Amino acid sequence: MSSSENRVAGNVVLILAAIVIVIAGVKSAASMLVPFLLAVFIAILAAPLMRWLTRHKVPTLIALIIILLGFTVVGTLLATFIGKTLNAFYADVPVYEQKLQTLTTQSVTWLRGQGIEVADNVLREYVNPGVAMKMVASVFNGLGGVLANTFLILFAVIFILLEASSFPDKVRKAFGDHTQAFTHFQRFTDSVQQYLMIKTLMSLGTAAMVGIALVIVGVDYAPLWALIAFLLNYIPNIGSIIAAVPAVLVALIQLGVGDALITAAIYVGANTFFGNVVEPRMMGRSLGLSSFVVFVSLVFWGWVLGPVGMLLSIPLTMVVKIALETRPQTRWMATLLDH
Repeated sequence: MSSSENRVAGNVVLILAAIVIVIAGVKSAASMLVPFLLAVFIAILAAPLMRWLTRHKVPTLIALIIILLGFTVVGTLLATFIGKTLNAFYADVPVYEQKLQTLTTQSVTWLRGQGIEVADNVLREYVNPGVAMKMVASVFNGLGGVLANTFLILFAVIFILLEASSFPDKVRKAFGDHTQAFTHFQRFTDSVQQYLMIKTLMSLGTAAMVGIALVIVGVDYAPLWALIAFLLNYIPNIGSIIAAVPAVLVALIQLGVGDALITAAIYVGANTFFGNVVEPRMMGRSLGLSSFVVFVSLVFWGWVLGPVGMLLSIPLTMVVKIALETRPQTRWMATLLDH
């Protein structure tokens, strides 16, 4: 092997080692990074509204207070609704468990009537409404841990928004008038804003369809399942599946097999229309990420940053893609991420 080949191999090893070290550092500092990342994305979302208010002669401080009050009111209303509804649901869990035992006994009797011998405790052991809720609760627990840092996030948002107006001048002063740094940053913010707008519209459509259909079917706590469908739809690929499980299980216990199948069909129909027909076309134009990359980013950022990493997986991957496109040496890697 020639010296140039040895040098290339050595560089590859160093780059891989650096990547592993950075990933390990990010994972170990996840509890500190997640609130800061949320603050950055909240500030990016709020920046257009901030600019609109200031253009209409609203003082910067007043505009900032209006935005923060808006986030606080919406967050408080959501937290109150989720808390009260979940408490009511958990209070009814014993009733569902009693109905589940009756359904299990009937199922065992029917199977034995068909000549299939089944132990009495098999279905009771593996069919449990608490298991489904634990799947959803794990995501809410991750979000709840972040909400414990609400004041830290709000203060970070305040400082980011206050610095936003002077940020372009600072970048030009630091890197020169011909720097592309601000252009890349602007591209990133525009992409994130467009992604979150499209995702929010798709989530609202999915939640509305699911909520209305579940009310018609008569499934208990239909508004809660609609809200869970809205929130978990931000998690690519698996979020809609996790959201469907508790609602289908409650429909099975409350209404029977037929209505449980109808409930499952409602989720499949809503997610097929919004998730597989409408969203890919809009996202494909706005993100430029392949479906495989979206799935891998979900798994990777979820492993590194936890449940919140799943919610932020697409914006974070867009940051990586834009960063790779800025250098000719790494542009080929950005090309591999394209759809």
